[in-house]
Amino acid sequence: MLPICPMSTSLTSARMYTQELQSVISRLDTGVIDRIADTIYQTYVDDNTVFILGNGGSATLATHIACDLGKNVASTGKRIRAISLTDNVAMLTAWANDTSYELVFAEQLRNLVRAGDLVFAISASGNSKNVLRAIEVGRDAGARIVGITGYHGGLMKALCDACFVVPSDNMQVIEDLHTVASHAMATILYNKILADTRFAPVELEAEIDHCAA
Repeated sequence: MLPICPMSTSLTSARMYTQELQSVISRLDTGVIDRIADTIYQTYVDDNTVFILGNGGSATLATHIACDLGKNVASTGKRIRAISLTDNVAMLTAWANDTSYELVFAEQLRNLVRAGDLVFAISASGNSKNVLRAIEVGRDAGARIVGITGYHGGLMKALCDACFVVPSDNMQVIEDLHTVASHAMATILYNKILADTRFAPVELEAEIDHCAA
């Protein structure tokens, strides 16, 4: 039986891997990244919350995005409310044990999500059941939905207001470019907030390096 997420057996050198990465980059729809950044920005302007979620590598990316949005992007007087639903181990395991893993994000959202909030879904396949269930809960509550995925978008693509699809069937390349997309969004947001005169910068007592390691 093949592994659930097999690695490529044809990319046998770093040069071959980076050439494959470059090939996929050339086919990206970067306009969708801009639209997702705009949606996050509007959520921020409206004083609403961004909820980010995913499994495995996408779970760590959810945490990474929440950190970028909550710290590195929001170096102004008005902060971004960004919450990763992958970080509360007690909550995740309680829902998984007492109901099913399919509900670990959906049930957390039921406690928190409100109309106007944003659900940021990450699934390389676009078919992760617990991600799809969370999208349903968010949609029912009146939240906007954005996502990043791979392959052809899976079931998730049609459920999102904006969905960035990495056109590849290589899981590692998909995850690489999800991180690239998230950093592009963070950079776009940082500059949009910096240019918006409604949000005055915080005067720090001492000059510090605000970039996390």
